[in-house]
Amino acid sequence: MTRSIGILTAGGDSPGLNAAIRAVGKAAQRAHGMEVIGFLDGFVGLMQDRFTRLYDDELSGILTRGGTVLGTSRAKVDKMEMGDGSRKDMRSEMKAVLDGHGIEALVCLGGGGTLRNALKLEKAGVPVLTLPKTIDNDVAKTDVTFGFDTALNIATEAIDRIHSTAHSHHRIMVVEIMGHNVGWLALGAGVAGGADVILMPEIPYDVEAVASSISERRDSGSAFSIVAVAEGAISNEDAAARAEMTSRMEGLAPNERRIIKKEIKSFDERVGGTTELASRLSGLTGLESRVTILGHVQRGGTPSPADRLLATRLGAACAGYVAEGVHGVLVAAAGEETRAVPLKEAAGKTKTVPLDHPWVATARRLGIALGD
Repeated sequence: MTRSIGILTAGGDSPGLNAAIRAVGKAAQRAHGMEVIGFLDGFVGLMQDRFTRLYDDELSGILTRGGTVLGTSRAKVDKMEMGDGSRKDMRSEMKAVLDGHGIEALVCLGGGGTLRNALKLEKAGVPVLTLPKTIDNDVAKTDVTFGFDTALNIATEAIDRIHSTAHSHHRIMVVEIMGHNVGWLALGAGVAGGADVILMPEIPYDVEAVASSISERRDSGSAFSIVAVAEGAISNEDAAARAEMTSRMEGLAPNERRIIKKEIKSFDERVGGTTELASRLSGLTGLESRVTILGHVQRGGTPSPADRLLATRLGAACAGYVAEGVHGVLVAAAGEETRAVPLKEAAGKTKTVPLDHPWVATARRLGIALGD
């Protein structure tokens, strides 16, 4: 009987997903004689048993395509939304679907949320492997995630283009860059694009210190400034308020902790914001400011060669791990090699920018203000 692999994509789309799907499929078939079944729209499609068989024809021509040919969703396997508005643990139903197809392992392509879902499925008896996908580069235990390089190129090019209008109009140009709650994209694009200020979640900023650095540039003859801001960047005051709320959870019962978590989520949604930051910088410096929010353009389009190569080698390695009977792991990048990291070591963890990271040191040596 032919061995079978299942595969799905979950969470936000990211450049390189199709390259990874292609690599898992081709390596599984050509190197290991295995069939591949793709489930549509993430864990929702798995629950509903909506699938397509991925033969060579289905895998042909997708290497350079953005997005995911399988579709995606953000469902939680143990809290799946039902048609009546309720939520239900659907892990046993998903296992039954996989068993019905004779699938010996499920490959999940995704970021932090997908890793948590994968670990929950593994604990429910489903053999799972994951590949690290996200433009945020925040998956723990892997050197890098596919999607990051493409997004970094897009964000850097945007800053390159904004330089000309900033210089022409003597403005502060505030560029909001994605990255969720980590600063990898903003830091990398800011350094590569020649930003004058880089603000990221790992270093809460003092708005007056930022304004002072911009004023110093103006006084020294530079009539414009580029400020690269990670979407999760936060001021000192807001960081202190958030820390206070977090400290209140210590020693509380789970239901009480959930209440405070909701408060923190609400706080995060209303606090700060790039537009407010730009307004405050204008008031403090006397310079006109403009905001550019790059948004989802960073996630779209053709993946870079680096992302195609990374996704392809991780996908090919993943098929090999499945053939060997390995499961319950994240297939991580380790230099030019791969390693199988137990899901329990990676799920629920976030790879933030270390404060002593070489990119941070480089920014400081260049005189780029980091807001502290």
